[in-house]
Amino acid sequence: MFRKGLALKKEVAGALAADYHSALIDRIKAADYRWHMGRLSVHLAREFGFCYGVDRAVDYAYQTRRRFPKRPIYLTGEIIHNPQVNGRLRAAGIRFLSDPEEDMNRLGPEAVVILPAFGVTIATLTQLQRQGCTIVDTTCGSVLNVWKNVLQYARDGYTAIIHGKLRHEETQATASQVLKYSSGRSLVVLDRAEAGIVCDFIRHGGDEALFSARFAEAMSPGFVPHRDLQRVGLANQTTMLMTESLAIGEMLRQAVVDRYGDTGLDTHYRAFDTICSATQDRQDAIMALLDDPGVDLMLVIGGYNSSNTRNLVRLTSRRVPTFHIADATGLMSSRELRHRPVDVRQPDPGAVVAETRTVDWLPGDRVVTIGLTAGASTPDAIVGQVVERLETFAGETV
Repeated sequence: MFRKGLALKKEVAGALAADYHSALIDRIKAADYRWHMGRLSVHLAREFGFCYGVDRAVDYAYQTRRRFPKRPIYLTGEIIHNPQVNGRLRAAGIRFLSDPEEDMNRLGPEAVVILPAFGVTIATLTQLQRQGCTIVDTTCGSVLNVWKNVLQYARDGYTAIIHGKLRHEETQATASQVLKYSSGRSLVVLDRAEAGIVCDFIRHGGDEALFSARFAEAMSPGFVPHRDLQRVGLANQTTMLMTESLAIGEMLRQAVVDRYGDTGLDTHYRAFDTICSATQDRQDAIMALLDDPGVDLMLVIGGYNSSNTRNLVRLTSRRVPTFHIADATGLMSSRELRHRPVDVRQPDPGAVVAETRTVDWLPGDRVVTIGLTAGASTPDAIVGQVVERLETFAGETV
Protein backbone atom coordinates (compact mmCIF):
# COMPACT_ATOMS: atom_id res chain seq x y z
CA MET A 1 0.00 0.00 0.00
CA PHE A 2 1.27 3.47 -0.93
CA ARG A 3 0.17 6.22 1.45
CA LYS A 4 2.83 8.87 0.87
CA GLY A 5 3.08 9.06 -2.88
CA LEU A 6 5.23 7.01 -5.22
CA ALA A 7 8.43 9.11 -5.26
CA LEU A 8 7.57 10.60 -8.67
CA LYS A 9 6.40 14.07 -7.66
CA LYS A 10 8.96 15.91 -9.78
CA GLU A 11 8.31 13.68 -12.78
CA VAL A 12 4.58 14.53 -12.91
CA ALA A 13 4.85 18.20 -11.91
CA GLY A 14 4.95 19.40 -15.52
CA ALA A 15 1.85 17.43 -16.53
CA LEU A 16 -0.07 18.68 -13.51
CA ALA A 17 0.86 22.29 -14.25
CA ALA A 18 -0.12 21.93 -17.90
CA ASP A 19 -3.51 20.46 -16.99
CA TYR A 20 -4.52 22.56 -14.00
CA HIS A 21 -2.43 25.75 -13.65
CA SER A 22 -3.54 29.19 -14.87
CA ALA A 23 -1.13 32.06 -15.50
CA LEU A 24 -4.12 34.41 -15.63
CA ILE A 25 -5.18 33.46 -12.11
CA ASP A 26 -1.64 34.08 -10.94
CA ARG A 27 -1.85 37.59 -12.39
CA ILE A 28 -5.19 38.25 -10.73
CA LYS A 29 -3.81 37.18 -7.36
CA ALA A 30 -0.83 39.48 -7.87
CA ALA A 31 -3.28 42.32 -8.62
CA ASP A 32 -4.83 42.00 -5.15
CA TYR A 33 -7.47 39.55 -6.39
CA ARG A 34 -9.17 42.21 -8.51
CA TRP A 35 -9.41 42.18 -12.31
CA HIS A 36 -10.95 44.94 -14.41
CA MET A 37 -12.19 44.25 -17.93
CA GLY A 38 -14.12 47.04 -19.61
CA ARG A 39 -17.40 47.42 -17.78
CA LEU A 40 -16.82 44.23 -15.76
CA SER A 41 -14.81 43.90 -12.59
CA VAL A 42 -14.02 40.50 -11.10
CA HIS A 43 -13.39 40.20 -7.36
CA LEU A 44 -11.80 36.84 -6.58
CA ALA A 45 -12.12 35.24 -3.15
CA ARG A 46 -8.77 35.04 -1.39
CA GLU A 47 -9.18 31.31 -0.74
CA PHE A 48 -10.66 29.18 -3.50
CA GLY A 49 -10.09 26.14 -5.68
CA PHE A 50 -7.85 23.14 -5.08
CA CYS A 51 -7.15 22.50 -1.41
CA TYR A 52 -4.12 20.59 -0.19
CA GLY A 53 -5.99 17.29 0.07
CA VAL A 54 -7.38 17.51 -3.45
CA ASP A 55 -4.05 18.60 -4.91
CA ARG A 56 -2.36 15.67 -3.19
CA ALA A 57 -4.94 13.15 -4.41
CA VAL A 58 -4.63 14.25 -8.04
CA ASP A 59 -0.83 14.29 -7.75
CA TYR A 60 -0.84 10.69 -6.45
CA ALA A 61 -3.10 9.60 -9.30
CA TYR A 62 -0.69 11.03 -11.87
CA GLN A 63 2.23 9.39 -10.06
CA THR A 64 0.39 6.07 -10.08
CA ARG A 65 -0.10 6.21 -13.84
CA ARG A 66 3.60 6.99 -14.29
CA ARG A 67 4.75 4.27 -11.88
CA PHE A 68 2.58 1.51 -13.37
CA PRO A 69 2.35 2.25 -17.11
CA LYS A 70 1.34 -1.29 -18.13
CA ARG A 71 -0.79 -2.43 -15.21
CA PRO A 72 -4.56 -1.88 -15.03
CA ILE A 73 -5.32 1.04 -12.72
CA TYR A 74 -8.67 1.66 -11.08
CA LEU A 75 -10.31 4.27 -8.91
CA THR A 76 -12.98 3.10 -6.50
CA GLY A 77 -15.04 6.11 -7.64
CA GLU A 78 -14.50 9.75 -8.51
CA ILE A 79 -11.19 10.87 -7.02
CA ILE A 80 -12.77 14.26 -6.32
CA HIS A 81 -16.09 15.78 -7.37
CA ASN A 82 -14.92 17.54 -10.50
CA PRO A 83 -15.89 16.22 -13.94
CA GLN A 84 -12.92 17.71 -15.78
CA VAL A 85 -10.37 16.18 -13.42
CA ASN A 86 -12.06 12.80 -13.50
CA GLY A 87 -12.28 13.06 -17.29
CA ARG A 88 -8.52 13.54 -17.56
CA LEU A 89 -7.91 10.48 -15.43
CA ARG A 90 -10.22 8.44 -17.63
CA ALA A 91 -8.35 9.72 -20.69
CA ALA A 92 -5.13 8.49 -19.05
CA GLY A 93 -6.58 4.98 -18.97
CA ILE A 94 -7.63 4.90 -15.32
CA ARG A 95 -10.86 2.96 -14.91
CA PHE A 96 -13.61 3.70 -12.39
CA LEU A 97 -15.04 0.82 -10.35
CA SER A 98 -18.21 2.88 -9.94
CA ASP A 99 -18.95 2.39 -13.66
CA PRO A 100 -21.60 -0.28 -14.36
CA GLU A 101 -19.30 -2.41 -16.52
CA GLU A 102 -16.61 -2.72 -13.83
CA ASP A 103 -16.58 -5.38 -11.11
CA MET A 104 -14.36 -5.07 -8.05
CA ASN A 105 -14.85 -8.77 -7.30
CA ARG A 106 -12.80 -9.66 -10.37
CA LEU A 107 -9.69 -7.73 -9.39
CA GLY A 108 -6.52 -9.56 -8.47
CA PRO A 109 -2.85 -8.92 -7.67
CA GLU A 110 -2.22 -7.33 -11.08
CA ALA A 111 -4.68 -4.50 -10.32
CA VAL A 112 -3.63 -1.14 -8.90
CA VAL A 113 -6.47 0.60 -7.06
CA ILE A 114 -6.47 4.28 -6.07
CA LEU A 115 -8.55 5.23 -3.05
CA PRO A 116 -10.07 8.73 -3.45
CA ALA A 117 -9.64 11.76 -1.23
CA PHE A 118 -12.95 10.90 0.49
CA GLY A 119 -11.62 7.52 1.64
CA VAL A 120 -13.46 4.20 1.36
CA THR A 121 -15.43 2.01 3.71
CA ILE A 122 -13.72 -0.59 5.87
CA ALA A 123 -15.46 -3.32 3.85
CA THR A 124 -14.10 -2.02 0.54
CA LEU A 125 -10.54 -1.69 1.84
CA THR A 126 -10.65 -5.15 3.41
CA GLN A 127 -11.86 -6.72 0.17
CA LEU A 128 -9.18 -5.05 -1.95
CA GLN A 129 -6.48 -6.18 0.46
CA ARG A 130 -7.86 -9.72 0.54
CA GLN A 131 -7.76 -9.84 -3.26
CA GLY A 132 -4.11 -8.81 -3.25
CA CYS A 133 -4.49 -5.49 -5.08
CA THR A 134 -1.79 -2.83 -4.94
CA ILE A 135 -3.41 0.14 -3.18
CA VAL A 136 -2.61 3.84 -3.49
CA ASP A 137 -4.34 5.67 -0.65
CA THR A 138 -5.07 9.38 -1.26
CA THR A 139 -7.48 9.80 1.68
CA CYS A 140 -7.35 13.42 2.86
CA GLY A 141 -5.72 14.12 6.22
CA SER A 142 -8.78 16.06 7.36
CA VAL A 143 -10.93 12.99 6.73
CA LEU A 144 -8.46 10.84 8.66
CA ASN A 145 -8.79 13.27 11.57
CA VAL A 146 -12.54 12.73 11.64
CA TRP A 147 -12.00 8.97 11.58
CA LYS A 148 -9.64 9.21 14.55
CA ASN A 149 -12.30 10.94 16.61
CA VAL A 150 -15.09 8.63 15.51
CA LEU A 151 -12.94 5.65 16.50
CA GLN A 152 -12.39 7.23 19.91
CA TYR A 153 -16.14 7.61 20.32
CA ALA A 154 -16.68 3.95 19.44
CA ARG A 155 -13.90 2.79 21.75
CA ASP A 156 -15.34 4.74 24.68
CA GLY A 157 -18.96 3.74 24.13
CA TYR A 158 -20.30 6.89 22.47
CA THR A 159 -22.49 6.87 19.36
CA ALA A 160 -21.08 9.04 16.57
CA ILE A 161 -23.73 11.47 15.34
CA ILE A 162 -22.37 12.38 11.90
CA HIS A 163 -23.53 15.60 10.25
CA GLY A 164 -23.29 14.69 6.59
CA LYS A 165 -24.95 13.47 3.42
CA LEU A 166 -25.92 9.85 3.84
CA ARG A 167 -24.86 8.72 0.36
CA HIS A 168 -21.70 10.79 0.14
CA GLU A 169 -18.59 8.62 -0.13
CA GLU A 170 -16.89 10.35 2.79
CA THR A 171 -19.82 9.98 5.15
CA GLN A 172 -20.18 6.30 4.30
CA ALA A 173 -16.48 5.76 4.92
CA THR A 174 -16.62 7.62 8.23
CA ALA A 175 -19.67 5.71 9.44
CA SER A 176 -17.94 2.42 8.64
CA GLN A 177 -15.07 3.24 11.01
CA VAL A 178 -17.15 2.53 14.12
CA LEU A 179 -17.55 -1.06 12.96
CA LYS A 180 -13.96 -1.72 14.04
CA TYR A 181 -15.48 -2.08 17.51
CA SER A 182 -18.27 -4.56 18.22
CA SER A 183 -20.15 -1.95 20.23
CA GLY A 184 -19.50 0.89 17.77
CA ARG A 185 -22.57 2.83 16.63
CA SER A 186 -23.24 5.75 14.28
CA LEU A 187 -26.18 7.81 13.07
CA VAL A 188 -26.09 10.21 10.13
CA VAL A 189 -28.14 13.43 10.20
CA LEU A 190 -28.39 15.69 7.16
CA ASP A 191 -29.46 18.95 8.75
CA ARG A 192 -30.93 20.69 11.76
CA ALA A 193 -34.37 19.25 11.08
CA GLU A 194 -33.10 15.68 11.34
CA ALA A 195 -30.91 16.60 14.30
CA GLY A 196 -34.01 18.00 15.98
CA ILE A 197 -35.73 14.60 15.78
CA VAL A 198 -32.69 12.98 17.38
CA CYS A 199 -32.61 15.64 20.11
CA ASP A 200 -36.27 15.09 20.90
CA PHE A 201 -35.60 11.38 21.36
CA ILE A 202 -32.61 12.10 23.60
CA ARG A 203 -34.80 14.33 25.79
CA HIS A 204 -38.02 12.33 25.96
CA GLY A 205 -37.54 8.93 24.32
CA GLY A 206 -40.37 7.93 22.02
CA ASP A 207 -41.59 5.36 19.54
CA GLU A 208 -38.49 3.31 18.70
CA ALA A 209 -40.08 1.65 15.70
CA LEU A 210 -41.04 5.01 14.22
CA PHE A 211 -37.57 6.43 14.90
CA SER A 212 -35.86 3.40 13.40
CA ALA A 213 -38.03 3.57 10.29
CA ARG A 214 -37.22 7.27 9.87
CA PHE A 215 -33.46 6.68 10.10
CA ALA A 216 -33.31 3.12 8.77
CA GLU A 217 -30.55 3.79 6.25
CA ALA A 218 -28.73 6.27 8.48
CA MET A 219 -28.15 3.96 11.45
CA SER A 220 -25.31 1.50 11.89
CA PRO A 221 -26.20 -2.22 12.17
CA GLY A 222 -27.73 -3.20 15.49
CA PHE A 223 -28.68 0.36 16.44
CA VAL A 224 -31.11 0.53 19.38
CA PRO A 225 -32.31 4.13 19.87
CA HIS A 226 -33.03 4.09 23.62
CA ARG A 227 -29.64 2.49 24.32
CA ASP A 228 -27.44 4.13 21.69
CA LEU A 229 -28.60 7.72 22.18
CA GLN A 230 -27.66 7.84 25.85
CA ARG A 231 -24.05 8.80 25.08
CA VAL A 232 -23.35 10.67 21.85
CA GLY A 233 -20.47 12.46 20.15
CA LEU A 234 -20.56 14.86 17.21
CA ALA A 235 -18.62 14.35 13.98
CA ASN A 236 -19.14 15.75 10.51
CA GLN A 237 -18.47 15.31 6.85
CA THR A 238 -15.55 17.68 6.32
CA THR A 239 -17.20 19.62 3.50
CA MET A 240 -20.41 20.55 5.32
CA LEU A 241 -21.36 24.10 6.22
CA MET A 242 -19.44 24.94 9.38
CA THR A 243 -22.16 27.08 10.94
CA GLU A 244 -24.68 24.24 10.55
CA SER A 245 -22.31 21.66 12.08
CA LEU A 246 -21.74 23.93 15.06
CA ALA A 247 -25.47 24.54 15.42
CA ILE A 248 -26.18 20.80 15.41
CA GLY A 249 -23.49 20.30 18.04
CA GLU A 250 -25.13 22.91 20.25
CA MET A 251 -28.53 21.26 19.72
CA LEU A 252 -27.15 17.90 20.87
CA ARG A 253 -25.36 19.44 23.83
CA GLN A 254 -28.53 21.18 25.01
CA ALA A 255 -30.60 18.02 24.56
CA VAL A 256 -28.15 16.11 26.75
CA VAL A 257 -28.25 18.86 29.40
CA ASP A 258 -32.05 18.81 29.34
CA ARG A 259 -32.05 15.04 29.83
CA TYR A 260 -29.16 14.52 32.25
CA GLY A 261 -28.42 17.96 33.67
CA ASP A 262 -25.20 19.95 33.60
CA THR A 263 -23.45 17.40 35.77
CA GLY A 264 -24.17 14.67 33.24
CA LEU A 265 -22.86 16.55 30.23
CA ASP A 266 -19.31 15.20 30.31
CA THR A 267 -20.56 11.65 30.69
CA HIS A 268 -23.17 11.80 27.93
CA TYR A 269 -21.80 14.18 25.27
CA ARG A 270 -18.52 14.74 23.44
CA ALA A 271 -17.51 16.96 20.57
CA PHE A 272 -14.21 17.43 18.75
CA ASP A 273 -13.41 20.06 16.15
CA THR A 274 -13.53 18.13 12.88
CA ILE A 275 -14.21 21.08 10.58
CA CYS A 276 -11.80 20.92 7.63
CA SER A 277 -9.58 24.02 7.71
CA ALA A 278 -9.60 24.34 3.90
CA THR A 279 -13.40 24.15 3.79
CA GLN A 280 -13.63 26.75 6.54
CA ASP A 281 -11.07 29.02 4.89
CA ARG A 282 -13.10 29.06 1.66
CA GLN A 283 -16.33 29.78 3.52
CA ASP A 284 -14.68 32.58 5.50
CA ALA A 285 -13.14 34.05 2.34
CA ILE A 286 -16.44 34.23 0.53
CA MET A 287 -18.10 35.97 3.47
CA ALA A 288 -15.25 38.49 3.57
CA LEU A 289 -15.68 39.08 -0.16
CA LEU A 290 -19.40 39.72 0.27
CA ASP A 291 -18.70 42.30 2.94
CA ASP A 292 -17.69 44.46 -0.01
CA PRO A 293 -20.98 46.23 -0.78
CA GLY A 294 -20.02 46.63 -4.45
CA VAL A 295 -20.45 42.96 -5.44
CA ASP A 296 -23.51 42.68 -7.71
CA LEU A 297 -23.61 38.90 -8.22
CA MET A 298 -21.63 35.74 -7.50
CA LEU A 299 -20.37 33.00 -9.76
CA VAL A 300 -19.43 29.82 -7.89
CA ILE A 301 -17.49 27.33 -10.01
CA GLY A 302 -17.38 23.61 -9.32
CA GLY A 303 -18.81 20.17 -9.92
CA TYR A 304 -22.55 19.99 -9.45
CA ASN A 305 -22.16 17.07 -7.01
CA SER A 306 -19.44 18.79 -4.97
CA SER A 307 -20.64 19.24 -1.40
CA ASN A 308 -18.20 21.99 -0.47
CA THR A 309 -19.08 23.92 -3.65
CA ARG A 310 -22.78 23.62 -2.90
CA ASN A 311 -22.22 25.04 0.57
CA LEU A 312 -20.42 28.05 -0.90
CA VAL A 313 -23.49 28.55 -3.08
CA ARG A 314 -25.75 28.34 -0.03
CA LEU A 315 -23.71 31.03 1.72
CA THR A 316 -23.50 33.48 -1.15
CA SER A 317 -27.12 33.11 -2.27
CA ARG A 318 -28.24 34.57 1.06
CA ARG A 319 -26.51 37.83 0.20
CA VAL A 320 -26.49 38.37 -3.57
CA PRO A 321 -27.81 36.68 -6.74
CA THR A 322 -25.70 33.54 -7.14
CA PHE A 323 -25.09 31.15 -10.04
CA HIS A 324 -23.40 27.76 -9.66
CA ILE A 325 -21.66 26.87 -12.93
CA ALA A 326 -19.59 23.79 -13.66
CA ASP A 327 -17.16 25.60 -15.95
CA ALA A 328 -16.91 28.35 -18.58
CA THR A 329 -19.38 26.60 -20.91
CA GLY A 330 -22.14 27.64 -18.51
CA LEU A 331 -21.59 31.24 -19.61
CA MET A 332 -23.53 30.89 -22.84
CA SER A 333 -23.62 34.61 -23.56
CA SER A 334 -23.81 37.93 -21.77
CA ARG A 335 -27.57 37.43 -21.78
CA GLU A 336 -27.99 33.70 -21.02
CA LEU A 337 -26.38 31.44 -18.43
CA ARG A 338 -26.66 27.69 -17.77
CA HIS A 339 -26.30 26.67 -14.13
CA ARG A 340 -27.42 24.43 -11.32
CA PRO A 341 -30.40 25.86 -9.40
CA VAL A 342 -29.51 26.95 -5.88
CA ASP A 343 -32.21 25.05 -4.01
CA VAL A 344 -32.18 21.68 -5.79
CA ARG A 345 -31.64 18.73 -3.45
CA GLN A 346 -28.16 17.20 -3.45
CA PRO A 347 -28.25 14.10 -5.70
CA ASP A 348 -26.78 10.73 -4.93
CA PRO A 349 -23.17 10.27 -6.11
CA GLY A 350 -23.07 9.69 -9.85
CA ALA A 351 -26.58 11.04 -10.46
CA VAL A 352 -27.09 13.59 -13.23
CA VAL A 353 -28.04 17.03 -11.97
CA ALA A 354 -30.57 18.94 -14.03
CA GLU A 355 -29.43 22.40 -15.11
CA THR A 356 -31.55 25.45 -15.65
CA ARG A 357 -31.06 28.56 -17.76
CA THR A 358 -31.33 32.14 -16.62
CA VAL A 359 -31.85 35.02 -19.03
CA ASP A 360 -30.60 38.55 -18.33
CA TRP A 361 -28.27 37.29 -15.62
CA LEU A 362 -25.69 40.00 -16.38
CA PRO A 363 -26.93 43.61 -16.21
CA GLY A 364 -26.08 45.22 -19.53
CA ASP A 365 -26.49 48.93 -18.88
CA ARG A 366 -23.85 49.63 -16.24
CA VAL A 367 -20.57 48.63 -14.65
CA VAL A 368 -20.94 45.23 -12.96
CA THR A 369 -18.82 43.73 -10.18
CA ILE A 370 -18.78 39.94 -10.19
CA GLY A 371 -17.66 37.98 -7.15
CA LEU A 372 -15.90 34.78 -8.09
CA THR A 373 -14.99 31.66 -6.13
CA ALA A 374 -14.53 27.95 -6.73
CA GLY A 375 -14.96 24.78 -4.74
CA ALA A 376 -12.02 22.87 -3.33
CA SER A 377 -12.09 20.39 -6.22
CA THR A 378 -11.94 23.03 -8.97
CA PRO A 379 -8.51 23.67 -10.55
CA ASP A 380 -7.21 27.15 -11.34
CA ALA A 381 -7.31 26.36 -15.06
CA ILE A 382 -11.11 26.21 -15.00
CA VAL A 383 -11.37 29.42 -12.97
CA GLY A 384 -9.08 31.11 -15.50
CA GLN A 385 -11.26 29.94 -18.38
CA VAL A 386 -14.30 31.50 -16.70
CA VAL A 387 -12.49 34.85 -16.40
CA GLU A 388 -11.45 34.64 -20.06
CA ARG A 389 -15.06 33.97 -21.03
CA LEU A 390 -16.26 36.94 -18.97
CA GLU A 391 -13.73 39.13 -20.75
CA THR A 392 -15.54 38.51 -24.04
CA PHE A 393 -18.64 40.10 -22.48
CA ALA A 394 -16.84 43.12 -21.06
CA GLY A 395 -17.47 45.44 -24.00
CA GLU A 396 -21.05 44.33 -24.66
CA THR A 397 -24.29 45.97 -23.68
CA VAL A 398 -27.70 44.38 -23.85
